[in-house]
Amino acid sequence: MKIEHIAMYVNDLEKAKDFFIQYFNGRSNDGYHNEKTGFRSYFISFDEGPRIEIMHKPDMDDPVKSQNGTGYRHIAFSVGSKEQVDRLTERLKTDGFEILSGPRTTGDGYYESCIIVMEGNQIEITV
Repeated sequence: MKIEHIAMYVNDLEKAKDFFIQYFNGRSNDGYHNEKTGFRSYFISFDEGPRIEIMHKPDMDDPVKSQNGTGYRHIAFSVGSKEQVDRLTERLKTDGFEILSGPRTTGDGYYESCIIVMEGNQIEITV
């Protein structure tokens, strides 16, 4: 068994698509649009692992996200080395994204950084 894809709703679908392409070398499909409901989505694929489906529909509820709340907390991307974690973290910081932590080695042995990206969602970058 494997995880096929992870889905997340976003307010700015194009901005989210561009983020995953620009920073994580994602590849997007041409998108889907249901004209009856207004639902739109893209599937973003990577070199390996599950895809991400980013979705948008009119009139979504968008409560404030608590970093200590229940539910899914982050998506983690393995970039292959500590140096790559450092480089990508610095690039995201330079581009104005909020760094929550790291780069650092955690108590359970991960070398990682955690970043707040579009719409308050958290991305973990790890080896």
